[in-house]
Amino acid sequence: MDTELNRNKLIAGAAIAALVLGGGGIMLGRTVFAPSSATAPTEEGEHGEEDAHGPEGFVEMNAARARAAGIVTEAVSPGGLAAEIIAQGFVATATEGEAVLTARADGAIIRITKHLGDNVRTGETIALLESREAAALVANRSAAAARVTAARSAYAREKRLFDARVTARQDLEAAQTTLAEAEAELRRAQSAAGATKVSGDGRTLAIVSPITGRLTRADARLGAYVLAGTDLFHIADPNRLQVNASVLPTDARRVRVGDTAVIELAGGETRMATVHSITPALDAQSKTATLVLTPQGATQLTAGQGVRVRVRPGGQSSDGRMTIPEESVQTVEGKSVVFVRRPKGFQATEVVTGESSGGRIEIVSGVPAGALVATKGAFLLKAELGKGEAGHGH
Repeated sequence: MDTELNRNKLIAGAAIAALVLGGGGIMLGRTVFAPSSATAPTEEGEHGEEDAHGPEGFVEMNAARARAAGIVTEAVSPGGLAAEIIAQGFVATATEGEAVLTARADGAIIRITKHLGDNVRTGETIALLESREAAALVANRSAAAARVTAARSAYAREKRLFDARVTARQDLEAAQTTLAEAEAELRRAQSAAGATKVSGDGRTLAIVSPITGRLTRADARLGAYVLAGTDLFHIADPNRLQVNASVLPTDARRVRVGDTAVIELAGGETRMATVHSITPALDAQSKTATLVLTPQGATQLTAGQGVRVRVRPGGQSSDGRMTIPEESVQTVEGKSVVFVRRPKGFQATEVVTGESSGGRIEIVSGVPAGALVATKGAFLLKAELGKGEAGHGH
């Protein structure tokens, strides 16, 4: 009995000792900092065992907590500072994402169905315009239809007489020509009435949106008399945006359609983009060229918003350097480190830095291109790591 009791005590003691030796990284990386090598972002579970046990320099933090703390990440960009083109730009609605609705005829606005900021669908009526030209268009269409009916009857009659060898062929051909002209006139009258969206009763013209989007400008006023061609409404699709960035002519010559770019937003958020086109002429005042960028997803972008753009020309030689925001690099125990995103937290990783400029800094070694590192809020991770070290000291 005593032998069995002693053996159980030894087993329990060994288990407690194992917990004490391995407990340094259980809570928020509570271990003495030691540099760790980084890898590119991996799928959940690849580092599951490592994250679960809290390696040295590891800060345990799930995605929800990171968002709540305002921590933002960015992929490490390959290439040094010299390879990047920094430019200022603004968000604009793409050409195919904006429509201007004008009055197709003179008349009075008798109804407005949408207001500023409202969502609009393709083909939806925005307003009704009472116009005498609407009645004229309907009358022309009706007259053209009547002429077609008469021409068809005349042609049918001449066809019967020609088949009976009563009339000459030239009479039949003349009737056929008259019918063709009448049908062409009817198509023209129908097209004119359709383009102006004439109502069935011939009293009003409908102002219809050709795209889906939101009403961004409304100059129409109920009861106002407007002339043909007057701007009444502007419609813009918030999902069809582009970024226009101004660059020097020497930089524009380095850029090609399809090159990648990064759009920097307020608060540290970034959006990837692609160079869609480059203006062939310089702006008359600023003497700069304009790069038109297509963002990947228009979320958090608003037309008229000012942004900073970083363009990376394709085909540039690389010396192995990479760039990240300066705020990503923190000093821990005299070492320059970045916090690399892991499935369950952030790993403090020592890096060798190079030159810095414009809020960016070069990374000579330490992390691979594409690794996700904390940018905004990296100092919070450093503070968490400090708490862990203090806890380890006690």
